[in-house]
Amino acid sequence: MLDNLTQRLARVMKTLRGEARLTEGNIADALREVRLALLEADVALPAVKELIAAVREKAIGEEVIGSLSPGQALVGVVHRELTKLMGDTHSGLNLATQPPAVVLMAGLQGAGKTTTVGKLAKLLRETQKKKVLVVSCDVYRPAAIEQLKTVATQAGAEFFPSSASEKPVDIARNAVDWAKRHYHDVLLVDTAGRLAIDEAMMREIAEIHRAVKPIETLFIVDAMLGQDAIHTARAFSEALPLTGIILTKLDGDARGGAALSVRHVTGRPIKYAGIGEKLSGIEAFHPERMASRILGMGDVLS
Repeated sequence: MLDNLTQRLARVMKTLRGEARLTEGNIADALREVRLALLEADVALPAVKELIAAVREKAIGEEVIGSLSPGQALVGVVHRELTKLMGDTHSGLNLATQPPAVVLMAGLQGAGKTTTVGKLAKLLRETQKKKVLVVSCDVYRPAAIEQLKTVATQAGAEFFPSSASEKPVDIARNAVDWAKRHYHDVLLVDTAGRLAIDEAMMREIAEIHRAVKPIETLFIVDAMLGQDAIHTARAFSEALPLTGIILTKLDGDARGGAALSVRHVTGRPIKYAGIGEKLSGIEAFHPERMASRILGMGDVLS
């Protein structure tokens, strides 16, 4: 996914070989390449501008330490700024509340919400030994409820039944009540997505949010969306007090700019990344490691 970006930035390093220090002159061309690389990778223009300005400010006059080439010194600055743009450090789910900790999932149809609910349920069950209940408030998409039931069974989580004739808000309220009475640690609420943002959908999810008062409101976004991710992220962050983002399909052949843009637009941390179809295909998102991958430094830790 990040190959194109990595190759361009590798070329930047080559152009700066042999310089003694980074100056306004010799980094201008390099930064132009970095800028083009980011725009080609579908990173939003405001995010690119901010990153380039920060890199220019930090890089000029940066002494090149004996063993480093100027290219490497510049990549070091770019690495730090990329990491900052994606949120500095990994932040996990906050479940510190009186059980059940309600986690609300929001996002467009096709972003992979239902599968992500299963992945998260499996992760919480296996790594944190949580008793997880899942519920679907999607009464519009045919077989959405059945799909979640199947996913829940595979993930080893409990499933709260709902039907297409019920109101989404009532389903959510009943699920919270059930979770309280049966001592579940976490309740994952899957909501309806639409193919595009519409008022009815936003009203409904805001209503569900008020009814269940979730401790985490996660925005699920498809890494392949590119520039469109910015508009959807903005709309959701205006309608809901988002607490974090989960990127799905990060293993796809998309250009990966959504990862940088969505964090920039919402100001919320990317908590997890979905990779692959299997329920085990979810990993904690570490901005520093992601920046290393983008810059072709490799990511040994992940």
